[in-house]
Amino acid sequence: MRGAAPLTVGTLIRRSERRLRRAGVFYGHGIANARDEAAALVLHALALPPDAPAATWRRRVGAPAARRAVELVSRRIRERIPSAYLTGITWFAGLPIRVDARALVPRSPLAELIERGFAPWVEPARIGSILDLGTGSGCIAIACAKYLPRARVDAVDISPEALALAASNVRHHRLGRRVRLIRSDHFAALGRRRYDIIVSNPPYVGAREMRRLPPEYRHEPRLGLASGSAGLDSVTVILREAARHLRPRGLLVVEVGNTEAAVRRAFRALPFVWLEFARGGGGVFLLTREQLETR
Repeated sequence: MRGAAPLTVGTLIRRSERRLRRAGVFYGHGIANARDEAAALVLHALALPPDAPAATWRRRVGAPAARRAVELVSRRIRERIPSAYLTGITWFAGLPIRVDARALVPRSPLAELIERGFAPWVEPARIGSILDLGTGSGCIAIACAKYLPRARVDAVDISPEALALAASNVRHHRLGRRVRLIRSDHFAALGRRRYDIIVSNPPYVGAREMRRLPPEYRHEPRLGLASGSAGLDSVTVILREAARHLRPRGLLVVEVGNTEAAVRRAFRALPFVWLEFARGGGGVFLLTREQLETR
């Protein structure tokens, strides 16, 4: 009589994928499907890198390691916790970012724009200062500093808990000399500082949508999601005050997600440029300082 086939990494991932599919969990935190989610959880539980080569999938898994993976997937299903919070790490613009419930899970399409140094909208070599408004985990500020090595970045957030998380990420990437963390409600603590680029992924979820969000979002800080009855509270402040904090020909780039239609209706006089992304995502607009000043 033949013994049972040895359990491999690939088998464990495929079993976990089937469990996730049957459970109907929601994917909205940087991973788009059950297979990738299963791989992320299993590889983390087995202390394997997320970019492990294909040969890794044929590796045998012992019983204790398999139990760790099964339990991690079980927590994902039972508690509906985003996988990035379970593993404690995610990737943004190709960079590892530590993450927990003090800040939103990084997932913005802005990563693609940052990787290009904001080209073709500006010349990357001419960017000397950037403001990341609502920095959360610090992912956008850190990516800006990495891809624009001549720039200094101010990373602002109203949440001291988020800023503490961002500080750990800044230290991990050894960017303490170029990324400055500032506690501020939007621009309130910035005085007369001006920047070549202001980039923001602010809260933009309206009250009705907040009530309908899948349970995975309940693990994220409400402060990073909710923005008044229509989802426009934060973007309204940004559009009202950004021009005075931009240098001549400075650029404002803001993600408003599926609140795009509401932004278009509320600010019809502004000549928004709505960006498209090769890797998907949308709801990101671009304006110059001069365009903001003509409203």
